[in-house]
Amino acid sequence: MPRSTTSGRRPARRFPATLAGATAGALVVGLAALPARAVSGTDGTVGPIGTVARAVGDARYEPGPCPRTADPIPELARARCGTLTVPEKRSGAKKPEKSEEFEKPARPEGPRGGGGHGGRTIELAVAIMPAERSSPAPDPIVWFAGGPGDDAVSEIPMALAGRLNRDRDVVFMSQRSTYSADPVLTCPNIDLFNARALSLVSNARSTRRLHVEATRECRDGVDAKADRSAYNDIESSADYDALRRTLGVRKWNVFGISYGTHLALNYMRLHPKGIRSVGIDGILPPSIAGGANTWKAAREGFDGIFRACEEQPACDSRYPNLKATFLRLVSELEADPLTVTVTVPGRPEPVDVVLDGSQLVTWLTFASHLAEGVPRSIDELAHGNGQRIAEQLAGGKYSPAAIGRVSHGLVYGVFCSQWTPYESRADVVRGGRRAFPTFPESMLPNAPQLAWLHDDCRAWDVPPAPPWIRDVTRSDIPTLALSGGFDAQTAPSNGAYVARTLSRSTVVTVPYVAHVVFADSACAQTITTSFFERPDSPDTGCLAGLRPPRFETAP
Repeated sequence: MPRSTTSGRRPARRFPATLAGATAGALVVGLAALPARAVSGTDGTVGPIGTVARAVGDARYEPGPCPRTADPIPELARARCGTLTVPEKRSGAKKPEKSEEFEKPARPEGPRGGGGHGGRTIELAVAIMPAERSSPAPDPIVWFAGGPGDDAVSEIPMALAGRLNRDRDVVFMSQRSTYSADPVLTCPNIDLFNARALSLVSNARSTRRLHVEATRECRDGVDAKADRSAYNDIESSADYDALRRTLGVRKWNVFGISYGTHLALNYMRLHPKGIRSVGIDGILPPSIAGGANTWKAAREGFDGIFRACEEQPACDSRYPNLKATFLRLVSELEADPLTVTVTVPGRPEPVDVVLDGSQLVTWLTFASHLAEGVPRSIDELAHGNGQRIAEQLAGGKYSPAAIGRVSHGLVYGVFCSQWTPYESRADVVRGGRRAFPTFPESMLPNAPQLAWLHDDCRAWDVPPAPPWIRDVTRSDIPTLALSGGFDAQTAPSNGAYVARTLSRSTVVTVPYVAHVVFADSACAQTITTSFFERPDSPDTGCLAGLRPPRFETAP
């Protein structure tokens, strides 16, 4: 039985839950044959992008009220909003040809069933935040959200805090099935189960059974209002190309974070013609996405934190051999879990958290955002006190922001059509063994962030995407590949990986920062805005002045 400890210490800060919660020659182009920031609508009216109705093919944009949001977003008062209506399911996309992929969108290869002309349509919310400048650059930026399943509209505060709209309008569209789209496929039952699962042993068969039951419940709810096979990168890429065309934009810039980089890399292959430049931050390459790469990411991010502690005399002397201590704790807790009882704000009853090896790895994967406290928390656990770690885990899972915000219909749509068909459970185990040779075998099939994924995908039951979905992205579009040195969610080395086939790429690793550096680093924000101004020569001078965090040291 798991051991138990109880304490009344204060709740810990919540950390992000996204997965879930990289030049030469700039092209400066205008909007389609009209004055800057002006387009003509279906009825012949002219105005800034997002202010006129326009139909192109089977897609139609209509100006209208700004979308509902889970949390107040005051910035929407300044936005130009509307909806994009598109088919739920289009005809199939042909693999981009090498001779065409820099110029022509993929051609249809025949019907896939459902949707299309005369079929069911979906609505995607659009919000366009105007540039700070009174005379902005003519090519806007479109934001690709994380997840999969996060709503781009909810990420407006992050983008504006980094002044992404300094020189250009920034376009946010709720990816299909996300919070402000219609239909919404969020499945709060999954989030509630993930919170309750903190009290379960991670790798027990009984936990797997309950996990899959929650997935089946989500699937049945999705089937009542959507075709679950229509939620993937291929359809989403076509949605964004339809948005660009209905807004009357000839070329725009793309900025994707976390899973949004996965979508951006596929979008670059499928619809390259309308793209001026691409920024990707927290990189998840579609060609290697899955459990093995997630194990690799955890190892790289963990090592970044451990190395920074070793290089800081106060941290190294107070917490010697921190990496070895962590690895030992993972094995010990997997064999003999520790149960910690904590209080969570807003919940009347205490919560039990089972700290086993997998939970400890999960904690550190996300706690890299709170790197200053990581060595102290590991040391406390080594001395039998897992309170801070348990509080952070519970605070993240039970937060209102973790319930009902993510589209699990899109999560499983991507994972189960584009990942698991092309990565076996044995591949995941091998990846875990390479990254962490000392970890117990019981942990290896369940990579961080992807517990029981193959079992869930059997229950989700969607057809595999075409095999070419796992091809690398080859492009000469100017690309900025950003990573964080502490990123344990998407490997820092993924930037160099994608750059091998992006002939005009700039690879930047921002040290001492975790997943999605644009959110936490003023330096990353400067690099990003300078890249969109000059894709051939972004300003990376701020990197030289960065310093490691001052790690907490207990008395």
